[in-house]
Amino acid sequence: MQKIDYREWGVDTLFYWKLLIGLGIIVALGGLSALYMEHEGHWVTGMTNLVVWGTPHMFAVFLVVAASGALNIASIGSVFGKKEYKPLARLSGLLAITLLVGGLLVLVLDLGRPDRLLVALFNNNFKSIFAWNIYLYSGFMVIVAAYLFTMMERKANFISRPVGILAFTWRLILTTGTGSIFGFMVSRQAFDSAILAPMFIVMSFAYGLAIYLLVLMFTFAQDNRVIGDNLIKRLKNLLGLFILGMLFFTAVYHLTKLYGTKYHGVEYFFLVDGGIYTLTFWLGHILVGMLLPLALMFCPRFSPSRMALAIACGLVVIGGLATMYTIIIGGQVYQLEMFPGMTVINEGYGTEVAKYAKYCPTVPEFLLGIGGMGVALLATTIGIRVLKFLPETLADESVS
Repeated sequence: MQKIDYREWGVDTLFYWKLLIGLGIIVALGGLSALYMEHEGHWVTGMTNLVVWGTPHMFAVFLVVAASGALNIASIGSVFGKKEYKPLARLSGLLAITLLVGGLLVLVLDLGRPDRLLVALFNNNFKSIFAWNIYLYSGFMVIVAAYLFTMMERKANFISRPVGILAFTWRLILTTGTGSIFGFMVSRQAFDSAILAPMFIVMSFAYGLAIYLLVLMFTFAQDNRVIGDNLIKRLKNLLGLFILGMLFFTAVYHLTKLYGTKYHGVEYFFLVDGGIYTLTFWLGHILVGMLLPLALMFCPRFSPSRMALAIACGLVVIGGLATMYTIIIGGQVYQLEMFPGMTVINEGYGTEVAKYAKYCPTVPEFLLGIGGMGVALLATTIGIRVLKFLPETLADESVS
């Protein structure tokens, strides 16, 4: 491999400022939505006492999961010794931090009382997976920042691999913890599955790589930098492998649920009679998020096209958001079975309690979630402009 030189993103200044202003508007809309919900109260959202995690949580969990997966490229280069991936490592680490920051901002601003975050920080209940995640998320950012320093400071290069191994291990634990938030909730039939932890790990690989590829191809195209066909092919095949992994774990998850009689009701809800949630599962999660990207990447007619790869990555991101909507919100809409086999009656009115809760997302919720994605992209844009995160070239002769 030739010596790789790095330099700042040298895109046209006018284009750069237009991009910053556009992302800044998205972030501002998210901030205004958070202030609106904070001032008026959460009654202006679609959330209720039955559905307490709404659309912002869909975006937040997606960003957290994608942040873990974005670091995967750096791990392949340093931990597993694949030299052709090492020039990609700096951008990988930057995206891991910015995506996590964007996700956590959405979580904090959606708490209802973000000013009480300090209470959660200093009054921990370690029987709760949420308390564990406070340290997993903050530790992840510190470790990845140290990892970036070892890559960018020549004198610290000798410890880059040990720090990379620590970052790789930490990100696996972090994603396991995120999946376990739902897997440990044995009271909710839609969650209550240990397979959600490894399933979230595989999803992180796919979502993080899809976002990474979109950012990499966009920044290199705007700055007239070269990405070799062989490298693109490797990354495409890797993304395809991760999508197949998602498809496998999705099948195992639902087959496991179908095997147990007590889960037949919730499976019927998701797969057949869940209305928007069934539609989101089949069209968003399965078709848009997995089948169409695989077709675009490996169909002989489309596979040579980089535009087709970019569209496939965009579809993976959209499918990922649909997946989070189905898992997080659909899992709450299917209400708790307090008394299995019994009919629950509202004592005050003598009416049967609805089996499915109602939830309709509102504009402020959506804007807050989009604002978190805007924060991640804005921080990434500024980072690659002021620091040397991008290699000058990724031509095949330079990285092979």
